[in-house]
Amino acid sequence: MNFPHLVSLAAYLASHGVLCLRFTCKGLNIAYRTKAFKTVVEYLKLSDDYKLSGVFLAGRSMGSRAAASVIRQLSQDDDDDFIQGLICLSYPLHRPKLQSKLRDEDLLFIRCPVLFVSGSADEMCEKRLLEGVASKMKAPKKIHWVGKANHGMAVKGRTTEDVMEEINAQVFSWLRENIELEHE
Repeated sequence: MNFPHLVSLAAYLASHGVLCLRFTCKGLNIAYRTKAFKTVVEYLKLSDDYKLSGVFLAGRSMGSRAAASVIRQLSQDDDDDFIQGLICLSYPLHRPKLQSKLRDEDLLFIRCPVLFVSGSADEMCEKRLLEGVASKMKAPKKIHWVGKANHGMAVKGRTTEDVMEEINAQVFSWLRENIELEHE
């Protein structure tokens, strides 16, 4: 939750009028994380305190994988449009050096818009493999490649702040485009 990229993105979005709720899960188990994420989404959906018409889910690395799983599960349970999109930062499509076993099963069932922000040198998300998965997805999708970035979005010769400015601007622009599409 306090990963510098997530802190930076949440602060940027909040400064541009986007409400962000951040939370963390202590366990690394994907099933546990998905259950926790789903519980938060269901609370927001039913809460009289917030009265939200919809949300965009986002996560970094395994958090984006958990968010994708939640969207798949909830879309099978009901057919409303509460979840309006998914933002995947450094989606872990495969384990390092194990490109033959893709973690794409949830992505292929998603129907809401998806933004992938990945490093072109991400050892857990080979560029041609993500582009191949994206081509099979039925959802509207966009991939933003951060040049020469690894899974942690580190780029030799660029400051973390510079990389985050790029990522933050891409995410905000994509959110604006998709919110405008919702209101047309």
